[in-house]
Amino acid sequence: MTLGEPREHHATIGSTNERARTLADEGAAHGSLVTADAQTAGRGRQGRTWVTPPGVAIAASFVLREFDDLLPLRAGLAVADVAGPDAVVKWPNDVWVDGRKVAGILAESKSDPRWAVLGIGVNVAVDVATLPEEAATVAGSLGLKPEDVELILNELLITLQTRLEQDRSSLLTALRQRDALLGRRVRWQDGEGLGAGIDETGALLVDVNGKTLKLNAGEVTLSAHL
Repeated sequence: MTLGEPREHHATIGSTNERARTLADEGAAHGSLVTADAQTAGRGRQGRTWVTPPGVAIAASFVLREFDDLLPLRAGLAVADVAGPDAVVKWPNDVWVDGRKVAGILAESKSDPRWAVLGIGVNVAVDVATLPEEAATVAGSLGLKPEDVELILNELLITLQTRLEQDRSSLLTALRQRDALLGRRVRWQDGEGLGAGIDETGALLVDVNGKTLKLNAGEVTLSAHL
């Protein structure tokens, strides 16, 4: 089934992910999409707030019935494909351009009934200076125009379909080429080391004094800045 069909659009909503979760529980088909011009209670990972000003950003949440454990990274690559050659994926769920965060991804899942909700927020034409201070310190934008939001979303539907269907091996190869943390100093709450790639399960590999550690997304919080 084609991603983005059917699509439910709102001028303003609390959270597209929350709405998509409800639709998923009600039996919404694979590929169903919820979008909004603005969110008043958008969410990121670990309870963080995701700010979506009116009309200048993508706020999209997909209902998926077929997915794997690399879902956030597949989505990150799809966004990077659209964002351009300088875009990089910061494990586990962000896309950065020129040292600034332009997109965030929130994947949530349930086993019975089985579904995933994939939330994607992209700052297409956001004036970073208007964002709350906490967000403005790291946030960036693609620097496009408000009328480009729908165009970028349509491109994302294509790249996301491709990345969701891509075999694991070639996906990880592509991810390595856009890995923001590869060879860079990585700091988390219990230590630091050098980014050494992402393994086949989606875990971050970190070199600490010659030993390789595996970090799982649900267990660590990385420092905010690249």
